[in-house]
Amino acid sequence: MGEFWIPKRGTTLHLTADNLPVYERAIRVYEGNDLEMREGKIYINGEQTDHYTFKMDYYWMMGDNRDRSLDSRYWGFVPEDHLVGSPVFIIVSLDQERGWLDGKIRWDRILRNPNPDKSEGKW
Repeated sequence: MGEFWIPKRGTTLHLTADNLPVYERAIRVYEGNDLEMREGKIYINGEQTDHYTFKMDYYWMMGDNRDRSLDSRYWGFVPEDHLVGSPVFIIVSLDQERGWLDGKIRWDRILRNPNPDKSEGKW
């Protein structure tokens, strides 16, 4: 999929015909704007523009089966108001660069809180 930028509240993105498909759903559906492209130009709420400032934070959600999950690669970014929970602990953590007999299992992460600064489950 390559590199891309994940939208954050208050940050402005320069819109182009190339990056619009990646951010279109967030701008149109989640932030409630009328978005269209006419004659190669981008219009948001009837005004021509080449930038957009996001109103919410967004997250990239990855499924547990990296190669076969319908996740953010399929349905795009997830806005902050759609989050309903947070991870409690890490079940297993593997280092893909190492072998099974050479430290592949990261024992220091197993059954640990992945968000120690957010231990109350508040984002």
